[in-house]
Amino acid sequence: MRHRKKLLGIVLGLAMATLAMDTEGSAATATATKTATPTIAPPGGPPPGPDPGLVRAAAAGRVGGHFYGRAFDTCQAPSADTMRRWQDSDYGAVGVYFGGRGRACPNQRHLSRDWLRSVDGMGWGVLPLYVGSQSPCVVAQNKQHVRIGRNPARQGAREGADAVGKAQDLGIAPDSPLYLDMESYRQDNRACARDTLAFVRAWNREVRGQGYVPGFYSSANSGVRHMDEARRQGVEDLPEVMWFARWNIEPDLYGEPALGRDSWLPNRRIHQYAGNVTERHGGRTITIDRNLVDAPVATLG
Repeated sequence: MRHRKKLLGIVLGLAMATLAMDTEGSAATATATKTATPTIAPPGGPPPGPDPGLVRAAAAGRVGGHFYGRAFDTCQAPSADTMRRWQDSDYGAVGVYFGGRGRACPNQRHLSRDWLRSVDGMGWGVLPLYVGSQSPCVVAQNKQHVRIGRNPARQGAREGADAVGKAQDLGIAPDSPLYLDMESYRQDNRACARDTLAFVRAWNREVRGQGYVPGFYSSANSGVRHMDEARRQGVEDLPEVMWFARWNIEPDLYGEPALGRDSWLPNRRIHQYAGNVTERHGGRTITIDRNLVDAPVATLG
């Protein structure tokens, strides 16, 4: 399986080089069945306008710091042995919760430099998620104790620096994405939206200033919609990659109504289309969220 993934990556890299030369919802718990890995443009098709480079001439896979295909994220990073067994699945990337005071699983038993090197060597792409302070009007009861305080910008900058430091401790190199996880909040509360945006922008500035790529994860109908509204208003220091959660639908990177069709392109979108799903591969069972990815992944220093 490892050789097959490497071969797919090589084929995809050659295809992309040739092209260059030529010019969200409620939880659903179920036992999953295997789904086919996409091999062409993402569901929904590419957006109008110039070709964003989404049409693939080969199977999905990772090329350098970019991944196109299916990914899963789970609260506790699985062991390296489990990741090896899950190479039999249709997934090629994994989301890991590497830092932040709002993590549901703060004690990561396996996540380390050695773990990252191991899964990277297997061909997995890694999507690093940072769950820091949450919006003052966050919906989830289990996040109320980690709400943003009285100085959102200062707090955002401080936590952005913390995210970079923890990424560096794990050997995640500059130019890698770091995804800020901001759970669903009441973005129609204007004061709350203002403070949340100030925090996110400061986090982005700090992460970008230290050479990393600031990404953003949230519910499509709250944080993601909020970021797109800010984009249309010309606000600066917004996330560079958008990871939107809209569950219980088919994966669709470019049909998302909360995002403008010309926004976050190219290779800058992730759709989390199902959550709290139990899957078993290679004799190991994990409860995961499912994602379709066309976005940057971590590289190791």
